[in-house]
Amino acid sequence: MIKPIFKDQNDVYILDQTLLPDKVHYQKCSQAKDLVKAIKELQVRGAPLIGIAAAFGITLAIKEFQGEPAEIKPYFYQQKDCFANTRPTAVNLCWALQRMEKVFLESINQGQESIVKIMEQEAENMLREDIEKNKTMGELGQELIQKPSSIMTICNAGTLATCGYGTALGVIRSAFKRNKIKKVWVTETRPVLQGARLTVWELMQDNIPVTLITDNMAAYVMKKGLVDCVIVGADRIAANGDTANKIGTYALALAAKAHNIPFFVAAPISTFDPGIATGDDIPIEERDCVEVRKIKGINITHPEVEVFNPAFDITPHEFIDAIICEKGIIIPPLQEGINAMLSRG
Repeated sequence: MIKPIFKDQNDVYILDQTLLPDKVHYQKCSQAKDLVKAIKELQVRGAPLIGIAAAFGITLAIKEFQGEPAEIKPYFYQQKDCFANTRPTAVNLCWALQRMEKVFLESINQGQESIVKIMEQEAENMLREDIEKNKTMGELGQELIQKPSSIMTICNAGTLATCGYGTALGVIRSAFKRNKIKKVWVTETRPVLQGARLTVWELMQDNIPVTLITDNMAAYVMKKGLVDCVIVGADRIAANGDTANKIGTYALALAAKAHNIPFFVAAPISTFDPGIATGDDIPIEERDCVEVRKIKGINITHPEVEVFNPAFDITPHEFIDAIICEKGIIIPPLQEGINAMLSRG
């Protein structure tokens, strides 16, 4: 299995996703600022993986601390804010940082060296748990695929977006093992091409049949009867089931609804945000205009044209036929199902 992140000795290594598929390179991150930069610049990406990267990153920050013992607590919160501000839409980031905050506060009187060891262990636990959750999600989700099917997906919700196996691609992987996958339609996913660069690469690594299309071909492929269901990941799910995911997901949901094609979301419990009532309240990250103006450093338009570059959009809950998480499958009415699922603890 691909390792998108791992710790070795005193350093954290990340698979630099900006270089894929041309080059497989692990970037060494020796300081907290290295992981802040990696998250901001999409060297690591995907909601679950961002959270784990931040957990390792804030551990490095505590290891770097050189002040007086009384200063370590405010220093922790300064570092926590630094990581929290890297990608505002993915709630898994906040979830991971809150979990690290809990173990930090529980161990704060044990001395810096002990605090670091405890935080390192917690980050490692989170990494292992993420892989297991994804495998469970995959097994549960594949049950929604009743026959050999052609699946459409967007962006990358696979191993590269998690610590292993994947969310939406985890469902596809589990279904493929049972001979339920005829083909996976992958949209390019402009402007950063995560579908073309990452998802295609992952699927081809696993010998899963894949066909790449541009984003604006999706509705036509559906109209031709070539898609049996759509499976996507998520970066944040509101209390009512509205879902934030990579820009273009909403368009897929609209097209799927128009063609009576099931639309499924796969995401871990850490992606649910019961404190957000609806998708209208989810903060949407806007990224640098360069991502739209250029591809691989080459201008594809006028270099000074005004650009609007939201990284995510919101799919309303009424367009979602099921949400797959590690605790089960939630079907409409989604708000009731989400409440019940979260109440299980």
